[in-house]
Amino acid sequence: MICYQCGCNLSEHDFCTSCGADVALYKKIMYISNRFYNEGLERANVRDLTGAITSLRQSLKFNKNNVEARNLLGLVYFETGEVVAALSEWVISKNLRPKKNIADDYIDMIQTNQNRLDAINQTIKKYNQALTYCNQDSLDLAVIQLRKVLSLNPRFIRAHQLLALLFINNEEWEKAKRELTKCIEIDTNNIATLRYLKEVDEMLMPEDGVKNPSKKKHKSEDIVKYQSGNETIIQPVNMKEGKGVTSLLNLGLGMLIGVAIAVFLILPARIQTAKASVDENLRKVSEQSDAKTATIDELQLQVEQLTESNNNLQQDLEAYLGTDGTLRSVDSLMKAAGAYLTNPEEVTVVADYLEEIETQNAEGETNNSEAFENLYNTLLALLGPDIAKSYYDDGYEAYRQENYADAIANLEKAYKYDANNGDALYNLANSYKYAGEQAKAKEAYRQVIELFPGTEKARKSVTFLEEMENAQ
Repeated sequence: MICYQCGCNLSEHDFCTSCGADVALYKKIMYISNRFYNEGLERANVRDLTGAITSLRQSLKFNKNNVEARNLLGLVYFETGEVVAALSEWVISKNLRPKKNIADDYIDMIQTNQNRLDAINQTIKKYNQALTYCNQDSLDLAVIQLRKVLSLNPRFIRAHQLLALLFINNEEWEKAKRELTKCIEIDTNNIATLRYLKEVDEMLMPEDGVKNPSKKKHKSEDIVKYQSGNETIIQPVNMKEGKGVTSLLNLGLGMLIGVAIAVFLILPARIQTAKASVDENLRKVSEQSDAKTATIDELQLQVEQLTESNNNLQQDLEAYLGTDGTLRSVDSLMKAAGAYLTNPEEVTVVADYLEEIETQNAEGETNNSEAFENLYNTLLALLGPDIAKSYYDDGYEAYRQENYADAIANLEKAYKYDANNGDALYNLANSYKYAGEQAKAKEAYRQVIELFPGTEKARKSVTFLEEMENAQ
């Protein structure tokens, strides 16, 4: 034991012989910490892991720098399946004593094995998912998740206990007892496990029947008494009938006793041994069956997800393809280019094909090649002003006839194909205004003022915009 103030070794005195510090209380605290550590070690040796955890925590309360207690606590946690808690204790221990600390080996044992580390992560995720399923009252899914957890970490006590509770909830008492028995094998004195096991045993144990009263044996033998000196001789009557009969009776009685001994002593032991062997084989088969069931359920879920994904992809592909199996946008672009090459004057036909491309791209077909984009942009550059003029003429005519719905549709396209067409934007704003779409009208007037300043259209737009805002 070293002095807490100067670090020198302490003697039997209640003060430090080096610095003179009073270490009487310090020694008592260290002794108490070591006593709890020894108690935790003894409990761990007899697999009383819950008691060991309690004792080791008490030891660390008195001396948080007790590296041996902290390492042992990590081992106990690891044995109960609490890998994260174990790693926490070992990391703290390593920070307290960086060199010559066995915690380094424990940490490397887990971190250097990628498969084990992945299994630990999966165990934590699946256990948390099982808790979520329990809170959502999806108990069957919780059972599946817990079986997966235990296939990855068979010593995880909390998973065994939760699975046993689910079996108890479903009144599957034998399965619940099997899980709780596994917990007892890991930790012999876990309070929660013992409480659950008591409830299960009460449901499994049949009520004791009323014992039949023992029959009294009555002696009905006739006896003969006679005096021989000072002693009284008592002799059964059948002894008078001869020693031969008595010998036969004794021989038969001996055989019966031998058979009874074989039946009541030897045979039950053999039956118990055979039953234990059958139970062990049944346990192994049950564990293998649980693991296979969990794997089958997981594979079934993957098949359903892949089937759904395949159907979605098939629907997307059908949406992208035309009747002949080609991309619809490519087909529309080829038609537009063909129409332009055949008759350049028919700009409205080309415009219709370009509109189809815009619609298809809006639906999600946007993975176009560089050649596609180049041809599309070339057509827009060549025919954009002519297409805009065609739409503008139709839109302006509809505007004059107060058919504002058609005017808006055509003027929007005219401005889209020719952003320099200020008349299209100005008349579109007027159409919005008279159609009652005040917000769109204000936005269009603001664009006229911003994009075409100093023009008559901008001056009128300012006037209309002020009138609309004052009207509110």
